[in-house]
Amino acid sequence: MTRHIRSGPERILHWLNAAAILILMGSGWEIFRADPFYPLDIPPALTLGDDLTAALRLHFAAMWLCTFATITLLLRRLLPGRAVPLRPLNPRGVLRDTTAALRGRLGHDLTAYNHVQRLLYSGVFALITASALSGLAIWKPVQLAPLTDLLGGYEAARRVHFWAMAAIGAFVLLHVTMALLVPRTLAAMLFGLTKTESKP
Repeated sequence: MTRHIRSGPERILHWLNAAAILILMGSGWEIFRADPFYPLDIPPALTLGDDLTAALRLHFAAMWLCTFATITLLLRRLLPGRAVPLRPLNPRGVLRDTTAALRGRLGHDLTAYNHVQRLLYSGVFALITASALSGLAIWKPVQLAPLTDLLGGYEAARRVHFWAMAAIGAFVLLHVTMALLVPRTLAAMLFGLTKTESKP
Protein backbone atom coordinates (compact mmCIF):
# COMPACT_ATOMS: atom_id res chain seq x y z
CA MET A 1 0.00 0.00 0.00
CA THR A 2 1.07 3.63 -0.29
CA ARG A 3 0.70 6.59 2.02
CA HIS A 4 1.16 10.33 1.62
CA ILE A 5 4.40 11.68 3.08
CA ARG A 6 4.76 15.04 1.30
CA SER A 7 1.65 17.04 0.43
CA GLY A 8 1.20 18.76 -2.91
CA PRO A 9 1.64 22.30 -1.54
CA GLU A 10 4.78 21.25 0.34
CA ARG A 11 6.33 19.71 -2.75
CA ILE A 12 5.49 22.77 -4.86
CA LEU A 13 7.03 25.10 -2.26
CA HIS A 14 10.12 22.90 -1.99
CA TRP A 15 10.77 22.99 -5.74
CA LEU A 16 9.97 26.70 -5.98
CA ASN A 17 12.54 27.29 -3.26
CA ALA A 18 15.07 25.10 -5.05
CA ALA A 19 14.54 27.03 -8.30
CA ALA A 20 14.79 30.35 -6.46
CA ILE A 21 18.09 29.38 -4.83
CA LEU A 22 19.58 28.28 -8.16
CA ILE A 23 18.49 31.58 -9.77
CA LEU A 24 19.90 33.54 -6.82
CA MET A 25 23.23 31.77 -7.15
CA GLY A 26 23.47 32.14 -10.93
CA SER A 27 22.44 35.80 -10.96
CA GLY A 28 24.62 36.42 -7.91
CA TRP A 29 27.67 35.18 -9.79
CA GLU A 30 26.89 37.61 -12.62
CA ILE A 31 26.54 40.47 -10.12
CA PHE A 32 29.84 39.42 -8.56
CA ARG A 33 31.54 39.41 -11.98
CA ALA A 34 30.49 43.04 -12.45
CA ASP A 35 32.28 44.14 -9.26
CA PRO A 36 34.43 41.33 -7.83
CA PHE A 37 36.06 41.59 -4.42
CA TYR A 38 37.88 38.25 -4.65
CA PRO A 39 40.22 37.18 -7.49
CA LEU A 40 37.79 34.61 -8.85
CA ASP A 41 37.18 34.00 -12.54
CA ILE A 42 33.56 32.87 -12.74
CA PRO A 43 32.77 31.07 -16.01
CA PRO A 44 29.87 32.79 -17.83
CA ALA A 45 28.21 29.39 -18.18
CA LEU A 46 27.57 29.41 -14.42
CA THR A 47 25.90 32.82 -14.43
CA LEU A 48 22.39 34.05 -15.18
CA GLY A 49 21.58 37.38 -16.84
CA ASP A 50 23.13 38.88 -19.94
CA ASP A 51 24.39 41.88 -17.99
CA LEU A 52 24.32 43.45 -14.52
CA THR A 53 20.85 44.94 -14.96
CA ALA A 54 19.30 41.64 -16.04
CA ALA A 55 21.12 39.77 -13.26
CA LEU A 56 19.84 42.22 -10.63
CA ARG A 57 16.26 41.82 -11.86
CA LEU A 58 16.53 38.05 -11.69
CA HIS A 59 18.16 38.26 -8.27
CA PHE A 60 15.42 40.43 -6.78
CA ALA A 61 12.63 38.31 -8.28
CA ALA A 62 14.20 35.12 -6.94
CA MET A 63 14.77 36.79 -3.56
CA TRP A 64 11.05 37.39 -3.08
CA LEU A 65 10.20 33.90 -4.31
CA CYS A 66 12.71 32.33 -1.89
CA THR A 67 11.41 34.45 0.99
CA PHE A 68 7.81 33.47 0.29
CA ALA A 69 8.56 29.75 -0.13
CA THR A 70 10.82 29.53 2.95
CA ILE A 71 8.45 31.35 5.30
CA THR A 72 5.42 29.42 4.01
CA LEU A 73 7.22 26.08 4.43
CA LEU A 74 8.21 26.96 7.99
CA LEU A 75 4.69 28.05 8.87
CA ARG A 76 3.26 24.84 7.41
CA ARG A 77 5.69 22.83 9.52
CA LEU A 78 4.24 24.43 12.64
CA LEU A 79 0.82 22.95 11.92
CA PRO A 80 -0.28 20.14 14.30
CA GLY A 81 0.83 16.65 13.34
CA ARG A 82 3.72 17.70 11.12
CA ALA A 83 7.39 16.82 11.56
CA VAL A 84 9.34 19.94 12.52
CA PRO A 85 12.92 20.15 11.15
CA LEU A 86 13.93 22.92 13.59
CA ARG A 87 13.21 21.03 16.82
CA PRO A 88 15.74 21.38 19.67
CA LEU A 89 18.96 19.38 19.37
CA ASN A 90 20.99 17.66 22.03
CA PRO A 91 24.74 16.89 21.75
CA ARG A 92 24.30 13.17 22.44
CA GLY A 93 21.73 12.81 19.66
CA VAL A 94 23.86 14.80 17.20
CA LEU A 95 26.93 12.68 17.99
CA ARG A 96 24.96 9.44 17.72
CA ASP A 97 23.29 10.28 14.40
CA THR A 98 26.44 11.81 12.90
CA THR A 99 28.42 8.68 13.76
CA ALA A 100 25.71 6.51 12.26
CA ALA A 101 25.63 8.67 9.11
CA LEU A 102 29.41 8.44 8.65
CA ARG A 103 29.18 4.66 8.95
CA GLY A 104 26.31 4.51 6.47
CA ARG A 105 23.94 3.20 9.12
CA LEU A 106 21.66 6.17 9.67
CA GLY A 107 18.01 5.30 9.12
CA HIS A 108 15.80 7.48 6.93
CA ASP A 109 12.34 7.80 8.44
CA LEU A 110 10.39 9.95 6.00
CA THR A 111 7.93 10.98 8.70
CA ALA A 112 10.52 12.39 11.14
CA TYR A 113 13.81 14.30 11.15
CA ASN A 114 16.92 12.82 12.76
CA HIS A 115 19.49 14.98 14.55
CA VAL A 116 21.74 15.29 11.48
CA GLN A 117 18.86 16.54 9.36
CA ARG A 118 17.70 18.92 12.09
CA LEU A 119 21.24 20.27 12.48
CA LEU A 120 21.61 20.83 8.73
CA TYR A 121 18.17 22.38 8.32
CA SER A 122 18.76 24.67 11.30
CA GLY A 123 22.09 25.66 9.77
CA VAL A 124 20.66 26.39 6.32
CA PHE A 125 17.82 28.39 7.87
CA ALA A 126 20.43 30.49 9.68
CA LEU A 127 22.34 30.88 6.40
CA ILE A 128 19.20 31.95 4.51
CA THR A 129 18.51 34.50 7.26
CA ALA A 130 22.10 35.80 7.08
CA SER A 131 21.90 35.95 3.30
CA ALA A 132 18.58 37.82 3.39
CA LEU A 133 19.74 40.36 5.99
CA SER A 134 23.08 40.99 4.29
CA GLY A 135 21.28 41.24 0.94
CA LEU A 136 18.97 43.91 2.35
CA ALA A 137 21.98 45.76 3.76
CA ILE A 138 23.60 45.77 0.31
CA TRP A 139 20.39 46.72 -1.47
CA LYS A 140 19.48 49.63 0.83
CA PRO A 141 22.70 50.62 2.63
CA VAL A 142 21.48 54.15 3.40
CA GLN A 143 17.88 53.39 4.33
CA LEU A 144 19.00 50.38 6.39
CA ALA A 145 22.17 51.96 7.75
CA PRO A 146 21.82 50.39 11.24
CA LEU A 147 21.70 46.91 9.68
CA THR A 148 24.59 47.69 7.34
CA ASP A 149 26.63 49.03 10.25
CA LEU A 150 25.79 45.96 12.33
CA LEU A 151 27.29 43.79 9.59
CA GLY A 152 30.46 45.88 9.55
CA GLY A 153 29.63 48.19 6.67
CA TYR A 154 28.73 47.80 3.01
CA GLU A 155 31.82 45.86 1.91
CA ALA A 156 31.65 43.53 4.91
CA ALA A 157 27.96 42.90 4.21
CA ARG A 158 28.89 41.92 0.64
CA ARG A 159 31.29 39.31 1.99
CA VAL A 160 28.74 38.00 4.48
CA HIS A 161 26.29 37.66 1.59
CA PHE A 162 28.88 35.92 -0.58
CA TRP A 163 29.87 33.33 2.02
CA ALA A 164 26.29 32.70 3.17
CA MET A 165 25.26 31.92 -0.40
CA ALA A 166 28.38 29.79 -0.92
CA ALA A 167 27.46 27.76 2.17
CA ILE A 168 23.88 27.41 0.94
CA GLY A 169 25.29 26.13 -2.35
CA ALA A 170 27.32 23.53 -0.42
CA PHE A 171 24.16 22.49 1.42
CA VAL A 172 22.31 22.10 -1.89
CA LEU A 173 25.08 19.83 -3.22
CA LEU A 174 24.99 17.72 -0.05
CA HIS A 175 21.18 17.64 -0.11
CA VAL A 176 21.09 16.46 -3.74
CA THR A 177 23.81 13.86 -3.07
CA MET A 178 21.90 12.42 -0.11
CA ALA A 179 18.66 12.36 -2.13
CA LEU A 180 20.38 10.38 -4.88
CA LEU A 181 21.88 7.97 -2.34
CA VAL A 182 18.44 7.40 -0.78
CA PRO A 183 16.10 7.46 -3.82
CA ARG A 184 12.89 7.02 -1.82
CA THR A 185 13.41 10.47 -0.26
CA LEU A 186 13.55 11.95 -3.76
CA ALA A 187 10.48 9.96 -4.79
CA ALA A 188 8.58 11.29 -1.78
CA MET A 189 9.40 14.88 -2.75
CA LEU A 190 8.55 14.27 -6.41
CA PHE A 191 5.38 12.21 -6.02
CA GLY A 192 4.45 12.60 -2.34
CA LEU A 193 4.09 8.87 -1.85
CA THR A 194 6.18 6.12 -0.34
CA LYS A 195 5.48 2.41 -0.53
CA THR A 196 4.94 0.50 2.69
CA GLU A 197 4.39 -3.17 3.33
CA SER A 198 0.81 -4.29 3.42
CA LYS A 199 -0.49 -5.35 6.80
CA PRO A 200 -1.62 -8.99 7.02
